[in-house]
Amino acid sequence: MNPSPPPFSGGPPVRRPGRGAGHRWTFGFPGGLTAEVDTRGARLHGLWVPDRHGIPADVVLAPRDPAQTAAAARYFGATVGRYANRIARGRFSLDGKTYRLTAQENGHCLHGGTDGFDTRLWEAESVHTPEWTGVLLHLRSPDGDQGFPGNLDVTVSCLVGRGNELSFSYAAVTDAPTVVNLTNHAYFNLEGEDAGDVLGHELAVDADHYTPVDGELIPCGDHRPVSGTAFDLRRPLGIAEAQARPGAGGGYDHNFVLGPYDDDDTLRRAAVLHAPSTGRRMEVLTTEPGLQVYTAGQFDGTVLGKSGTPYRAGAGIALETQHFPDAPNRPGDPSAVLRPGEEYRSRTVLRFGTRG
Repeated sequence: MNPSPPPFSGGPPVRRPGRGAGHRWTFGFPGGLTAEVDTRGARLHGLWVPDRHGIPADVVLAPRDPAQTAAAARYFGATVGRYANRIARGRFSLDGKTYRLTAQENGHCLHGGTDGFDTRLWEAESVHTPEWTGVLLHLRSPDGDQGFPGNLDVTVSCLVGRGNELSFSYAAVTDAPTVVNLTNHAYFNLEGEDAGDVLGHELAVDADHYTPVDGELIPCGDHRPVSGTAFDLRRPLGIAEAQARPGAGGGYDHNFVLGPYDDDDTLRRAAVLHAPSTGRRMEVLTTEPGLQVYTAGQFDGTVLGKSGTPYRAGAGIALETQHFPDAPNRPGDPSAVLRPGEEYRSRTVLRFGTRG
């Protein structure tokens, strides 16, 4: 049973560098969304969304034991970086120099390395306007952090809008050429974080191509058309039915190529997730060229959720807006390079409503 949303909190800006316990910020608008963000990992810890009857439920997976965010639940809801997704063999070359990164998964660098942004305590301050409320989070990643070059100053805003939107905006600047790819790694279950699984949800992804991967989930070959494959989600399809199609491998952990991409600030629809049982509907809009769809096939019940429910395979779905996996080693993909004098900018909006 999902608890009621916690009361809104505010207060002065938080300045807590280093490691340790984070500080939770709760914000929203009465009758609409309520979000809860933890400064450890700039992490979306909870999101209460009304169903078709106006009854709110927490739709974001998070562990009951905070210690698990350093282990099995490491990426749950976190801001991941300096490079989200995988960089093959933990290395890339830039301007003729090869950089070696900390690596963990089969020798590849995943979500920024062994000590990525998800492990850090971010500085935070509250933000309020008539139409938006939330938190602004700041982090400095020093030159050489996890092997990445350049001092990087990062700002992430997480805001709730009166129109039942949740907005993530990212900005970063560097003093040396580097690569940057930031996203939020929340898992959603629109029936409630304690509801069991998302197999009854319907998913549509606005992508004509996807990125094939090898057995270690590293991109291989060119992007392929989704037509006639298990990756054709251009029309809404039940997740159980989609995953059962030949070639899906019983689940998704793949990058979908959104298009067209103009490297500007235009929000484009990437996906729609719908839970027929509750009527909740989540539309994903982003400025990013890609969307990683992960249906949590590796969940094994090790993590107990906030309500004590074990999170098993399919307990949630991550829809991670991003530049493409291993793009620093794939010259044909949209560039993730950031240079001094430039500003990395990215925005993703989750728009909630009900249907049926």
